Amino acid sequence: MPAVRVRARPVLGALAVPLLLAACQGASTYPPGSPERAAAAVSRGYDCGLRVERRRVVATYRREERRRFLGANQSFAVQSYNAPRACGAAERGRVAEELRELARR
Repeated sequence: MPAVRVRARPVLGALAVPLLLAACQGASTYPPGSPERAAAAVSRGYDCGLRVERRRVVATYRREERRRFLGANQSFAVQSYNAPRACGAAERGRVAEELRELARR
């Protein structure tokens, strides 16, 4: 009986897209005002091609929270490296508003 060869690449590719999109939407899992949520917004802002004032956002946190922000920001940067970098107009507006609020704090 001849061996049957199965290609796994299309299946893996189909599974990878939802996982990457879930990584991009990580902001909704963190409470508003948390350093992790701010890091997710900053990361998504870069993905959407928005101007991000990262220093101003970091300056609003105390030392302990800065470490959490920087750790989360680094994690989101790694997760979104292979993620789609396109944003719709609605998402771009939402992310831009969230970044403005973070910079005003």
